[in-house]
Amino acid sequence: MEAALIIFALMVLFTFLGLGVYATVKVVQATKRGVDRTITQARRTVEDTTLRAKSFGQVGVAGALAQLRLDLRTSMRATEQALQDGVRADASLHESIALFERLSAHGRELDDELKRLEQDPDRGRIAERLPDLRERTGKIKQAADSLRWAARDRAQRFAQDDLSTLSAQIEVESDALRDWQREPVDDLAAAAAAWDAAQANGAASGPAQASGNTPGQPAAAASPAWGADQPQALNPAAPAPQYPWQKARRPESTT
Repeated sequence: MEAALIIFALMVLFTFLGLGVYATVKVVQATKRGVDRTITQARRTVEDTTLRAKSFGQVGVAGALAQLRLDLRTSMRATEQALQDGVRADASLHESIALFERLSAHGRELDDELKRLEQDPDRGRIAERLPDLRERTGKIKQAADSLRWAARDRAQRFAQDDLSTLSAQIEVESDALRDWQREPVDDLAAAAAAWDAAQANGAASGPAQASGNTPGQPAAAASPAWGADQPQALNPAAPAPQYPWQKARRPESTT
């Protein structure tokens, strides 16, 4: 018995230790992802700031390359954010995200090429390639902008449709709440007149049913209002008439 308890205690201890290690690993991984995300955002912010400064502060090939990189990165980042925000509410954007990932591969390739050209001392050869670089950047930027605005238009359309449906439902509910106001005065007057007529018909048919007369027969003399409820001592019944052919009553004492 003691050995079983010891084994059970060890199993519980190892279970808690395993859960502790698992939780620790998860926390470390989440912290690492948070740190990496922060470092990436900081690096991106610094690089964008540098590119913006070069595009405004430098002229010629260096300024053109910096402007191309800045336009490309800004468009791709905005599209990525719009698609990630939209897919949470619209699952059909998964296909758009797959297309954007393919487009991102071309964008990263072009960005790396532009970054290498910034360090190239042969400005003349780079100037000759600028038209091709601008065309490639424009195509990628146009495709990214098209995806972004399509996703935003779709989300706006869904929001408008939902708002229209909600407004219609609210109007129906408001009409139902105000249903008591729809009873006009004429309807109330007609209902009151019908009720009065029903009461009058009931009062007129009451005496006729009490008298038991049928149409065409003379009406019987009306009895006092309290006559129907009078005791027999106050209203004795008339003796039955005697006819010659009837036998005389025998006294009760006759046997």
